[in-house]
Formats: sequence, C-alpha cells, structure tokens
Amino acid sequence: MKETAVATTLAELGELKVVIVDDHEAIRIALASVCEQNQLELLASEATVDAALGAMGTQKANVAVLDLSLADGSSVEENVEKFISRDIPVLLFSIADKSHLVRAALKAGAAAIVPKSHSMTELIDAIRMVSAGIYVNNLQTTAVIDSDSDFKKAKLSPREQEVLSLYASGLALKQVAFELNITVHTAKEHIDRVRSKFANVGRPAINKTELLMRAIEDGLIDEGTL
Repeated sequence: MKETAVATTLAELGELKVVIVDDHEAIRIALASVCEQNQLELLASEATVDAALGAMGTQKANVAVLDLSLADGSSVEENVEKFISRDIPVLLFSIADKSHLVRAALKAGAAAIVPKSHSMTELIDAIRMVSAGIYVNNLQTTAVIDSDSDFKKAKLSPREQEVLSLYASGLALKQVAFELNITVHTAKEHIDRVRSKFANVGRPAINKTELLMRAIEDGLIDEGTL
C-alpha cells in the first residue's frame, strides 16, 4: 500500500477504541496515560482478558493490546482467540523473549508484536495501523519467526526435500518420480506428507504455488534460478 493511501486510511479512522490487558498495574497506568494523550478511547484496562471483556460489556474495541504471559495462568492462545472471536484484532505488547509463546500467539491470530523496549510512539503507530488492517507483520514479528527454527522449518526428510524441490520447481509428479527412480504413488505420498508437515507448523501449502513459496522460504529453491 502506498504511503498516501495508508495516510488516508488512518485519517478516516477517527477516534480509536482500545482495550489493554497486562498484569502489571504500572504498565496499565502508563498505557492509559498514553492513550489519553493520543486521543485513543480506553474501553477497559485489566489484568485478565475475562475482566477486560466484562468491563467492555457490549462495546466494541478497535484493537486489543495484550501481554503474552498473564499471572492468571491463562494461555496466550486462549487469550488471543477470545478477542478474535469478537472480531477485535490483537497487538502483542510484550518483552517477547519466549519464542514459543510468540509462535502460539501468531498461530492463534495475533496481528503483530511490539516489544516493550520500543517507544510509546511506535506502539501508538502500531495500534493505528492494526486497526486499519495494514500492520500485519512487522520486523519484530518476522525476526522472532526467523530465529525460531521449530516455527520456520517443517523438518522435512532428505527425500521429502528432494521431491518438494523438483515438484515445486515445475515438474509434474510423473517427472519427479522418473528423476528420483520412484513410483508416482510414492512421489505423491511424499508431497502429501510435506503438505501435512507445513500445516502442522502453521505454514499451509495447499497448492503448488504455496509449496514453491515454502521451498524458497526454507532455502530449498533459489528464487533467482526460476
């Protein structure tokens, strides 16, 4: 999206309604003050998701600002899904030092991450962008994913990598089978397992184009050679 289009979209949003969930009172107080300074309407500021949703009542927030880990023992997946089920996008505001929690939150549908080390200006900008639907993957989100090999890699076997590389490069299953001296049935089984493994780590590859994207992402195919 061009910068002018982004600016227009943000300008059309008007006053945004925000809900904050963090189990540290000092964080909640600081965020409430920042919201007020930036003309964001704070619908609720609570230590748990259930308390925040209860305080909101029937009101609808534009964005939920959520910490990854809360003291009530709730899971980040549950917390994200509770907001998503009410059509409220989630922006993670956290230290983000536990990649498995970040991965779980992203799989559950969280839009992006803003580390607590970042400035409040960056947080407010992110809130506005998430509300506009134009801030889906920031550098921090990408960095966490890229540094987490369990998230990034589908742990394909050497043979599965061979089959994927040939098939995603454009060969038909018959050609892949011929190149590797295996049956077409076996080649198809490998591709089916590859799809399943990618799906299990939250990286679906439903069609051949998506398989190609996954192969490029994992370094199995050099995009420059296509």
